[in-house]
Amino acid sequence: MNTFHTSSLTANVTPVIAGAHVIKAGFLGRMPVFALSDGSIVLSEAGEDRRVVVHEEGAILCAATDGKRLYTGGDDGNIFATTPDGTSTLIADENGTWIDTLIVRDDGALAWNAGREVRARDAKGEVKSWRAPTTPRGLAFYPKGYRLGIAHYNGVSLWFPNTAAAPERLEWKGSHLDLTFSPDGRFAVTSMQENALHGWRIADKADMRMTGYPAKTRSVSWSQDGNWLATSGAEACVIWPFQSKGGPMGQSPRECGVRPARVSATAFHPKALILAIGYEDGWILLCRLQDGSEILVRSAPEGSTDAVSALVWDDNGRRLAFGTTQGAAGLLTLPV
Repeated sequence: MNTFHTSSLTANVTPVIAGAHVIKAGFLGRMPVFALSDGSIVLSEAGEDRRVVVHEEGAILCAATDGKRLYTGGDDGNIFATTPDGTSTLIADENGTWIDTLIVRDDGALAWNAGREVRARDAKGEVKSWRAPTTPRGLAFYPKGYRLGIAHYNGVSLWFPNTAAAPERLEWKGSHLDLTFSPDGRFAVTSMQENALHGWRIADKADMRMTGYPAKTRSVSWSQDGNWLATSGAEACVIWPFQSKGGPMGQSPRECGVRPARVSATAFHPKALILAIGYEDGWILLCRLQDGSEILVRSAPEGSTDAVSALVWDDNGRRLAFGTTQGAAGLLTLPV
């Protein structure tokens, strides 16, 4: 990629009119799609944006995509799957209990929570349930096998939905929010209610603390090789090293994209050590990890509070979709 020989890519951005808080951005095949807090989604194709109301009596709280369907969970207690033609199908009805967290795998396996109840729906449609000790805030599929990680108060539970065995526990006192596994499955990392991350080496449950943030970390992204974890919550993207057996323990993080605004969204390129960084003032930069080179994707007026809330690359790394808390959105197409 020779992109970094230019100073700006703003001319390569196609705006999308979302009109409400963008909860999630993704791609259905080649089509960009945006899930909005007002219960609708926007399908963007060939410069034409089409709005579809999915949750008619509620807001979208969470969303996920497997590349074929956009799954949305709402405060109406419903989960819908929407295809590129705009057809929505009801997947689950939790009788009005809010769907706080929703994840999906490439094979179509799905997991969500409704209060303390965690549901795992495999690729064949069979649903299993487990009651968490407290209401979960984060879910993640383990990279190997049909296993689910559940973040809750005082730690993480590792659950095999297809067995009767009690979930394994990774313990650490406090409120754990989002959860992610390293691509090789060696590490689990949570964001916490306090301004910190906590990690475990799964093989021996060794703990690791990642602290020093001025705000909560609510967006994380792994590099394609699994060696780096990019995180939000500071006036730079804080990037932790995970190459060694001990992960980041005893090592200092790198910083990228230092600006006078906190990072709100991160997204590693799927094929290169290039990082998309969104900020609380609406700016978006690309940063090349090898040398720290930066290039502007989107700027915003001084004093803006329209934070970048969604940021995602397509599978080929040619296009970057983004959205903000006040309803702006767009699509960056990289030059060849």
